[in-house]
Amino acid sequence: MGALDNLGHVVARATVANILKENSITPAPERGERTRWRDFLSAHWDVLAATDFFTVEVWSPRGLLTYYVLFVLDLSTRRVEIVGITPNPDGNFMAQIARNLVDYEDGFLRGKRTLIHDRDPKFTEQILRILKHSDVGKVKLPRRSPNLNAALSDSCCRSRASA
Repeated sequence: MGALDNLGHVVARATVANILKENSITPAPERGERTRWRDFLSAHWDVLAATDFFTVEVWSPRGLLTYYVLFVLDLSTRRVEIVGITPNPDGNFMAQIARNLVDYEDGFLRGKRTLIHDRDPKFTEQILRILKHSDVGKVKLPRRSPNLNAALSDSCCRSRASA
C-alpha cells in the first residue's frame, strides 16, 4: 500500500487481502521467511517451465539400447514438448538443446523466466549460461527429492482445478 500511497492512490486493507487471497498468497504477518514451494509455483505459473529426462529401451541390431528423452513442461498450460532423444546426452547435445529452447522465434522457453530442473550433472554450467544469457533463470530441485515433481504437480493441479 505504501507505493500506491506515494502515487496518490488509496487502497483499502480488505482490497489487498482479497488480492492476496485470490492469488493464494499468505498475508505478510502469517508468511514465513520462506515461501512454500506450492505457493511459489502457483504465483508464477505463466513464466515457469520444468524439464527432466526419462529413458526408453530400444531393440536394435546391436542389442538393447537405452535412449534418454529430454522433455520440457509448460506449467501454465501443462503442454509437454519432447526436445531431444539420444543414447548419449553429452555436453554438446545438451548445449544445442539449450540453444533451441531459447530461440527467439520459436523456442519453447520464449516468454519463460525460470526453468525448474533436478541436479542431474547433464545440466552443465554451459547450459545454464546459455539460459541465463537469454534471461531464463534456474531453480534446482532439492537433493534427494525423487518424488517432488510428481507430488507437487499433482497437488498444484488439484489446487488450480478447484480455484
